[in-house]
Amino acid sequence: MQDNKGLQLRRCVKWQAGFYIFLLFVLSTVTGQIRYSIPEEMRPGLFVGDVAKDLGLDVKRLVSGRARLVIDDSRQYVELTRNKGHLVVKERIDREQLCGQKSPCSFGLEILLENPLEFFSITIEIQDINDHAPVFSKKEIILEISESTPIGTIFLLDTATDPDVGLNSLQSYSLKPTDNFALKQHNRSDGSKYAEMVLQSLLDREKQSEHSLVLTAIDGGDPPRSGTVKIIVKLLDANDNSPIFTETVYKASVAENAVKGMLITTVSASDADEGYNGNVTHSFTHMGEDAAHLFQINGATGEVTLTGSLDYETVQQYELNLQAKDPWGLTGASKLLIDVVDVNDNNPIIMMTSFSGKIQEDSPPGTVVALISVQDLDSGKNGQVRLTLEHNSPFTIKPSSRKYYTLVTDAPLDREKVSSFNLTLVASDEGSPSLFSKITISLDITDINDNAPAFSQHEYKTYIFENNSPGVSLLTLQATDPDAGQNARIAYYLVDTDVNGSPVSSYFSVNADNGIIHAVRPFDYEQMKEFKIHVRAQDGGSPPLGSNVTVLIKVQDQNDNAPQVLYPVQSGSSVVAEIVPRSADVGYLVTKVVAVDVDSGQNAWLSYKLQKATDRALFEVGLQNGEIRTVRQVTDKDAVKQRLTVVVEDNGQPSRSATVNVNVAVADSFPEVLSEFTDFPHDKEYNDNLTFYLVLALAAVSFLFITCLVVIISVKMYRWRQSRLYYQSNLPVIPYYPPRYADTVGTGTLQHVHNYEIYRTTDSRKSDVKYFGPISQSLMNVDASGTATIPKEKHSIDCTEAGTTLCFGSL
Repeated sequence: MQDNKGLQLRRCVKWQAGFYIFLLFVLSTVTGQIRYSIPEEMRPGLFVGDVAKDLGLDVKRLVSGRARLVIDDSRQYVELTRNKGHLVVKERIDREQLCGQKSPCSFGLEILLENPLEFFSITIEIQDINDHAPVFSKKEIILEISESTPIGTIFLLDTATDPDVGLNSLQSYSLKPTDNFALKQHNRSDGSKYAEMVLQSLLDREKQSEHSLVLTAIDGGDPPRSGTVKIIVKLLDANDNSPIFTETVYKASVAENAVKGMLITTVSASDADEGYNGNVTHSFTHMGEDAAHLFQINGATGEVTLTGSLDYETVQQYELNLQAKDPWGLTGASKLLIDVVDVNDNNPIIMMTSFSGKIQEDSPPGTVVALISVQDLDSGKNGQVRLTLEHNSPFTIKPSSRKYYTLVTDAPLDREKVSSFNLTLVASDEGSPSLFSKITISLDITDINDNAPAFSQHEYKTYIFENNSPGVSLLTLQATDPDAGQNARIAYYLVDTDVNGSPVSSYFSVNADNGIIHAVRPFDYEQMKEFKIHVRAQDGGSPPLGSNVTVLIKVQDQNDNAPQVLYPVQSGSSVVAEIVPRSADVGYLVTKVVAVDVDSGQNAWLSYKLQKATDRALFEVGLQNGEIRTVRQVTDKDAVKQRLTVVVEDNGQPSRSATVNVNVAVADSFPEVLSEFTDFPHDKEYNDNLTFYLVLALAAVSFLFITCLVVIISVKMYRWRQSRLYYQSNLPVIPYYPPRYADTVGTGTLQHVHNYEIYRTTDSRKSDVKYFGPISQSLMNVDASGTATIPKEKHSIDCTEAGTTLCFGSL
């Protein structure tokens, strides 16, 4: 009946534990964290949980985000199947090895996703199974008890250990037989159980000198497991008093870095007996294996010393059972609680959880570069860690959740200034003295197309002689781009513009690779003296960037045009002759040869020479001005008909020339000239182009004359209509100032002496209009012979007539 009640109690406890685990799982899922509970000792490959479903993620997101597990422990007990989103067992889990007596036993991990960066926390709780039975440290316990031991004396028994936890751990003890001794069970502060044997009847050594008992430790597993130890009680002769400790509980603390042999504390027990029966021996009882090699007690003095190395991160407190025993086996019990004090003996550990090693230079401030995990096994301030960067850089460290930090950009990046960074991360704790650790990471800045090609000059200038060969190179342009790779690959293009109505590509071309500009056709200085083109340098980025530069190409003149004679005109239809009277003096100007050369510079410097003449001694030609003059006095012996041939040469290399024939008649009367020149041969050289230009000039002058005439008539008509409007209007007259007469500084359409102003009242239309000439106007008379004379007298005007409201006067 009692066993059935115990079974029902265990089932109820299991149901409540399962309900709490389920409730914790639901709450964790709602808050964005997942908690799974699995039993220990599961085979690899068994299903743990559907991560994708529980996190509300698509399996495609796990694959595209390159989901992976980040586990604090060095051993990876579970793994993630990305294509299914399942969490499965990777390695057999021993709960006792992982957590020892810690309960509940769990370990945490994170699922890390990239693009964008996300992580989710998962806690996996390891449920204990009853795979261990309670075990006693000894196979046999021997107790020496005085036969005079009073009823109710307590004997502390060895404690059994069970690495399982919860219901699977040690739950109860049983003692058989129970004729002389009864069993009492107690719980320690850490939850462990121990048993005491209580004497419940008087002992008589003469009847039975030794008693044999069996102590059984039972756990709460299903089915339960148990362990036993044999207790042998040997009876001694009477000893009336048992040792008693001065304190029921002793407390001490020791730093975890304490050296071996250090005195921790001193315990003391006394016995009221005298002599040999009052001798007391101190000892530890029921020590666990973890504490047996760490502490030692001096049996005579009660001094407790350290014999091993402590580690706060492993055990924070030790509870030791003290026993004082006299020579006759009477004992007294007490406890010693030793607290391990943490010291800062662990350096922080820096781990790069997510780091690609590169970042684009156009990343805005706040871009995450790396996810960093920092751990410190110490506790309190000794375990509080801060992560910093050692040197100034455009990056900063920001704390994230729990023990994670993010390395983010803090300022704009420019690869052209700094292409990579060596960042030193320093993790230091808050201990005294502080411990730290460093790691250096290399971060490359990847290029973007943020720089346009730049030319070395704002404008280029080059020269080329006319009549050049097609394809000749003129100039090499060079642009630079501080970007890298394809973003710095430069191509050159002509900007599409027109030159004299034709595309620029019909005159020039540019090599896209090296920027060499070539002439496509020959140039003529007389048609175009210079070209202004624009070349664009464009990189290979996406989108491409470019810049333009102006190239000024000046055509240099060559002597490719011969001089052209404008006067005298060589006409084949008539004979033109210059008349020189016989009374002409020396140096008489006969005529002047006028010539032009469309070339420029020294190629257009002309010189005149007399090539041949009827009488060379009579005429000469000015070398620079082409003036033909007499060099001696004309005589009656000189022939009437004189023919001169003048050569006009330019100063080019080689020079070009033109010739002109000048007919000169030496005579005093026109009939004499006609009679002599009727047989002159007619020149056949006739300049049709010159005639065309003369006709065109005559047409332009005629058009301008007609235009001016129309404008003058229009102005006269406008002024007449304005005067009529003033006279016929019945409206009040507002003073009016015609623009052409209102200029008072002499900048109007009339000269200053002919400017007028009008002053009228609102009723001036009823008054007589009087016109007055300018005060200082000069009068011009033309006589019968057509000669203009200007009289000296001047006329003045008096505008003081009473009642007159309109006055025209000179300013």
